[in-house]
Amino acid sequence: MANTIKTLSAGDITRKALAVLHNKLTFTKTINKEYDNRFAVSGAKNGGTLLIREPNQFTVRSGAVMDTQDVTETTQTLTVATQRGVDVNFSNVELTMSMDDFEERIIKPAMSKLASEIDSIIITGAYKGIYNHILGTKGSPSTLVDVNAARAKLSKGLAPSGDRCVLLESLSMNTVISDSKALFAPAGEIARQYSQGKVGEAAGFTFYETEMIPSHTMGTFADTDTPIVNTSTGITSGTATIAITSGTTAGTVTEGSVFTVADVFAVNPETKVLYAHLQQFVVTADATASGGAVTLSVSPTPTTSGAKQNVALVSAGASKAVLFETVGGSGTISTAYPQGLAYHKDAVTMVTADLELPGSGQFSRQTFDGISMRYWRGDDITNDKRPCRIDVLLGYKVTRPEWACRLSG
Repeated sequence: MANTIKTLSAGDITRKALAVLHNKLTFTKTINKEYDNRFAVSGAKNGGTLLIREPNQFTVRSGAVMDTQDVTETTQTLTVATQRGVDVNFSNVELTMSMDDFEERIIKPAMSKLASEIDSIIITGAYKGIYNHILGTKGSPSTLVDVNAARAKLSKGLAPSGDRCVLLESLSMNTVISDSKALFAPAGEIARQYSQGKVGEAAGFTFYETEMIPSHTMGTFADTDTPIVNTSTGITSGTATIAITSGTTAGTVTEGSVFTVADVFAVNPETKVLYAHLQQFVVTADATASGGAVTLSVSPTPTTSGAKQNVALVSAGASKAVLFETVGGSGTISTAYPQGLAYHKDAVTMVTADLELPGSGQFSRQTFDGISMRYWRGDDITNDKRPCRIDVLLGYKVTRPEWACRLSG
């Protein structure tokens, strides 16, 4: 009896493509993924933005006398405006293949490319919003010592102990595994099948390997330029800028660069007790010094008192030294350094939204694990082809930067 081979439907292809995409993702699969169906609903569109409510913070009363405090909720804006897709042209003959053949020849190569693009976009954008930073040795891969230091950073930020991951490129991963052979628990075979890039577990993290790790290029403004801050006037509580002066008339500071200011210490997020380490700041926009001065946009926003306090100014005043960490710590100006990441799942949020369905052609829209995908296929009768497009609309944001840490080598 002859085999009966059905023509693959749009829904079949979308479900399979979405499953393959999910498997091919590395970083994106390990972060918080949300799905919002308002974008494609007529009359309910929200302009491509979502408001994410931040956790409320409060102060603790001392003594019996009541001291009420207003609840002032704050939000972050996440923009869903990044559309990526893969366009394929195949024949009617190929549509009659079995799903296994179609997956191997068409879906897997297409989704592998799309997954790499999505991972790269989110990692490259996300690292610039993370201010915790562990410096390795200049020109050398990250080590297990660096990973343990990053673990401490996350714990100091009160990140939950579960759902912690480390993302490294292959040379750093080799070094970490060599450092921890007796402790490293390799990923099981079943887990490995469903988790692209998963290597194993150690030091309270699940380790993933990818070559999508971004590099950060330092600017030309260096510690040898003796930058300083007058913390009495150059830092204003609740304002996301820090004013720096220097003996150098010009120099660039790149978005994503990390620095500390002498005597500006981090505090416990809950108790506000002074930590022993300086607060790290990340530059959130490129800047150029002029006349020996530059005002940097920074994260976190330095806040010196109240429920949202995150820094303590010890002996505030003039001439507090600034250290641009990758330069003074282990790097060179105008040089690129890979940025591995240690993070809790909820440090970064990625949102996908439904794209509108077309009025003609064959189409399907499916959602899996917080990822929405649209498949749209047309007809080319001249060439007996079936052009199709596969699209994902997404946005991302570092929503809890204190729960992540960069690893530079």
